[in-house]
Amino acid sequence: MNSFTEENYLKAIYKLVQLSGLAVSTNAIAEKVNTSAASVTDMLKKLSDKKLIHYKKYQGVTLSSKGEKAALKIIRKHRLWEMFLVDILDFKWDEVHDIAEQLEHVNSDKLIEKIDKFLNHPIVDPHGDPIPDANGKLNNPKSHLLSFFNKNDVCIITGVVDHSTSFLQYLDKSGIALGHEIKIKDIIKFDRSLKITINKGNNVFISNDVAKNILAINK
Repeated sequence: MNSFTEENYLKAIYKLVQLSGLAVSTNAIAEKVNTSAASVTDMLKKLSDKKLIHYKKYQGVTLSSKGEKAALKIIRKHRLWEMFLVDILDFKWDEVHDIAEQLEHVNSDKLIEKIDKFLNHPIVDPHGDPIPDANGKLNNPKSHLLSFFNKNDVCIITGVVDHSTSFLQYLDKSGIALGHEIKIKDIIKFDRSLKITINKGNNVFISNDVAKNILAINK
């Protein structure tokens, strides 16, 4: 069994590798888990001894097959808990991340499978992130950042990159939610901010930073 901290490291490494497609540095991991590079180095040695990662000094870190399986199991628990909190307990999507961070460490496969069955086997969480199945398989939609779309493109919002409370509350106030249709009405040359139409109704301006944290697919 892996410790609470070890599980957090595995999840962080998995997400960093997925983002870059490359081995990740100790500094990147330190920033992700909010600790010092020295502390990361100590933990990497422990994870390497457990054969959960491939790690050589100055060459970066990747997960072993055993480590990836463990990381996907944690991610599965986290995202199922988020769905349970939103769908069954009526939490808002901006309220569930921190709670799920705690619940993901509950060590009961039977509980998680019962929750999955109770929720009718959802494939995405409230933020649009894919939920790994019991075998660790992901049903990944081919989404792109909203900032990559062009003027007059029409797309459907599928997820968000930033799960922070402040960002999700910003989207709520702007009327932007998963499943909404977005048309790119204009792209401002100066700062790449966007003028968008939501569900063929309201026109809203959003910054490039916001657009880089929203995922969408072509309609």
